[in-house]
Amino acid sequence: MSELSLPILDLSQLDEGPEAAARFRQDLRTATHDVGFFYLTGTGISPELEARLHRAALDFFALPESEKLAIENVKSPHFRGYTRIGGERTQGKVDWREQIDIGSEREPVSDGPAFNRLIGPNLWPAAQPELREIVDEWHETLSEVARKLLRAWALALGAAESYFDEHFGEPSTLIKIVRYPGTEAPEPRQGVGAHKDSGVLTLLWVEPGKGGLQVERDGTWVDAPPVPGAFVVNIGELLEYATGGYLKATNHRVVSPQAPDERISIPFFFNPALDQRLPLIELPADLAADANGVTQDPSNPIHALYGENALKSRLRAHPDVAAIHHADLVGVVS
Repeated sequence: MSELSLPILDLSQLDEGPEAAARFRQDLRTATHDVGFFYLTGTGISPELEARLHRAALDFFALPESEKLAIENVKSPHFRGYTRIGGERTQGKVDWREQIDIGSEREPVSDGPAFNRLIGPNLWPAAQPELREIVDEWHETLSEVARKLLRAWALALGAAESYFDEHFGEPSTLIKIVRYPGTEAPEPRQGVGAHKDSGVLTLLWVEPGKGGLQVERDGTWVDAPPVPGAFVVNIGELLEYATGGYLKATNHRVVSPQAPDERISIPFFFNPALDQRLPLIELPADLAADANGVTQDPSNPIHALYGENALKSRLRAHPDVAAIHHADLVGVVS
């Protein structure tokens, strides 16, 4: 593996007999202990579904601005809907992208912990009714891939195969359909700033042939260009927590393309229910010896309860939504 590449794992090995499955689990454990990122092939997801989703993304961003702003996220206390270019922040700095955020479709919850405010309906563009059907199919398909991966992780870490199934509850999911417009700036621009994902697992689809994703390795930013037929997979802070730091969430960022080029990417975040706290996995002795504890960053504490982690992330990323709908939480949740 060269310094500018990530490991490539083939999920179909899990269905090719005990020896192949054992090799996959070993490679999965190594990749996410050493790097935290890898490419995943063999998912069985059809090119036709990928093409339909890509087309739907392009059609959404081509809608008149008035149609997109009709579902702008400032209208949603649940942080759903459309975010205009410059409307999201990472590490306090503006991200140069536009997107639509689509979470688990549920009725709002008016009481309980503050993170319950994240529960609610999505905002869908009236001018593009087919988007919901395509996203629902994508959600169902990738949820099965995520569950298969998590069962393999559990075994690779010495836990029961059902560990994540038992402790996830009803999964909290989020799909972001993102467009990075080209920039005329001579210097690279922040498409999305350096960050770690706040949950357990991310499956990222990237428009073929479009670079820009970079992963931090040994203090250096390395390119992670798209690989045909593969997803980019990374773990989040909650999986680092559950393994006592044996698996590490890794900083990553996106550099904007140069105009007139643009880039579509669609991350799928698969996480526990907001009220779930993953118990620590009791690692085998040889793995536990390499678990160096959860990364300590006073500016970005990792919470064991997923809802606290998720709310922290959303309030920081969308200060306008926070100010409009959750003024009582601004400056309180960290």
